[in-house]
Amino acid sequence: MKFYLCIDDTDNLDSIGTGTIAEQILEKIIEKGFGPCSLVTRHQLFIHPDIPYTSHNSSMCFYGEAPDHSLSTIIDLASHHLDTVAAEGSDPGLCVLKFDTASDYSGLISFGKAAKKTVLTKADAIACAEEHQLHLSEHGGTGQGIIGALAGVGLRLFGSDGEIKGALKYIEINRPYQVHELIEFPEVDVVLDLDSKEALSPMTSINMGARSKTVMYQNQSVLFAIKSDDGHFESLTKPKIRQLGESFYV
Repeated sequence: MKFYLCIDDTDNLDSIGTGTIAEQILEKIIEKGFGPCSLVTRHQLFIHPDIPYTSHNSSMCFYGEAPDHSLSTIIDLASHHLDTVAAEGSDPGLCVLKFDTASDYSGLISFGKAAKKTVLTKADAIACAEEHQLHLSEHGGTGQGIIGALAGVGLRLFGSDGEIKGALKYIEINRPYQVHELIEFPEVDVVLDLDSKEALSPMTSINMGARSKTVMYQNQSVLFAIKSDDGHFESLTKPKIRQLGESFYV
């Protein structure tokens, strides 16, 4: 089976982040002999005074493969880890979906998109989870994190939302790479021109002048590059990526 797993609202200002906890859960799943699993994606949700969050209101999601009979094991493993490490004062939520190619997930995807633009309630999340017959559970506090956890799964299913957690780990900064070299890194599926959204040729040189990130776009982990005034391509910094806006990925 293929499964999606997302967590939200597990931290406070002094604790490890939700992304780190997601990676810990992923590692435990691998240790059980399941997998492979994808990289973790960060999904930015709505910022509003009525929504409690630690710093950025983002959820963390990944998907993986495992035997059909292992779903309950994965849920128990993730639940136990959340119960153990979630920070004091947090409101953790967990969502796990067993993916079915024959199912229609348009309602779940719509929920994820709505969570980026409006205030949703726990009742909204529970109703959506029941409709799609997936696991959704609270793990402390108010349990408000179930909203973001469900939204993160919907957005990862959508396939054009979210940053890959962390910068490109093994890239040397302030040096050029050709595209064929960049796609050898595990975080990079394809390198696209920011303006045209078309793939750059394998021999195109990209100046990696700063720590950059890849983003999910059309179900691929994409490194966007922009042509500078001197005609050379360079990678985008994290702040520039976050300035692109939701409409860019549609």
